[in-house]
Amino acid sequence: MKWIYIAAGIALFVKMLALPNPAPELPDFSIVESIVKDGGIPNAVTVIILRNRLYDTIFEVVVFTIAIMGAYFLLANERPSCAIYHFTDQPSIMLARLGATIAALVSIELAIRGHLTPGGGFAAGVAGGTAIGLVAITSSPEWMQAIYQRWHAAKWEKVSVLVFIVLAVITLSGFELPHGEMGRLLSGGIIPLLNILVAIKVALGSWAVILVFIRYRGLL
Repeated sequence: MKWIYIAAGIALFVKMLALPNPAPELPDFSIVESIVKDGGIPNAVTVIILRNRLYDTIFEVVVFTIAIMGAYFLLANERPSCAIYHFTDQPSIMLARLGATIAALVSIELAIRGHLTPGGGFAAGVAGGTAIGLVAITSSPEWMQAIYQRWHAAKWEKVSVLVFIVLAVITLSGFELPHGEMGRLLSGGIIPLLNILVAIKVALGSWAVILVFIRYRGLL
């Protein structure tokens, strides 16, 4: 049986090297231009993620939500850590908070203008989560937890997921907002709003996971 597997592997290798793949016959028009025209925004990647492949994006958001719930579930039976590690020297604190400020501004920029420039909701959420993480490693966990509860971040995270799913289902049903003028901030129909919702979800979800790992593991 081993020799059969080896022969099959060699045959597949020879096939990839010797037999050319047939080139598809593409129409004369540009695919990128067609995608941009359909979405009404210059960022073709965002059009694919939040319009052409919106069904996939819905479940990507759901998977991220399940991952956050899984972190809570897996660490629920552990005892909270007695030692919390974070920066205490002033130079490190200043640099981390400066980086957090820059990351937060980048997050806002990517969320608001991600449909016009390279970026989008997921990138904005990652930048926002990075800003929160940098603040977390320079602050007391009690202070971070108090802010998280004061601003009801957990509720906003759940609301953003539900609103995103509802708007996505409406879009998949064939109802779209007017695209507006190409290149303007208010263009692309529902895509900018979906970008912002994804950014909120990813940033607040990252915040929740950071707090869980600090509480139960003592570090990020």
